[in-house]
Amino acid sequence: MRIIVISDTHGNVNAIESVFLRNHDADLFIHLGDGDRDLDTFLSANPDYVNRTVNVCGNCDFNSLSPGFVILPIFDHKIFATHGHLFAVKNSLEIIKKTAKENECDIILYGHTHSRCNINEDGFHILNPGSASIPRDGNKPSFGHIDIFYSGIVINIADV
Repeated sequence: MRIIVISDTHGNVNAIESVFLRNHDADLFIHLGDGDRDLDTFLSANPDYVNRTVNVCGNCDFNSLSPGFVILPIFDHKIFATHGHLFAVKNSLEIIKKTAKENECDIILYGHTHSRCNINEDGFHILNPGSASIPRDGNKPSFGHIDIFYSGIVINIADV
């Protein structure tokens, strides 16, 4: 299964369009917040992505009806996906790891920091795809992709 993960588009619908259309054959698309309206604009013009897209609310998604986090079972794995502001990810990953563990998740996806992170730690695969439009880590705008097989997981970050 191929999953595309994007975050922090902050008004840049073109970033979503570029990433989604380039990866049109992915099984699932996840937007990690701060781009609710951008995603709505893209999905309105591209309805074939609606049933393959999941999103969560970011701290800049004012008046959003999207959830603060979602848990997605994929094969023998469970993904914990959130923007991150509710779990203090700018301070540490301890709260988000504790919450993921309580929900029996082994993959953690978060945004909010606008900085890339792809690590394996404490039994978790942890991914922050960075920002697709306004990176703060000195790198180019980016997104993540996850390939989940019965034999394992491969996670990478790519430039938009």
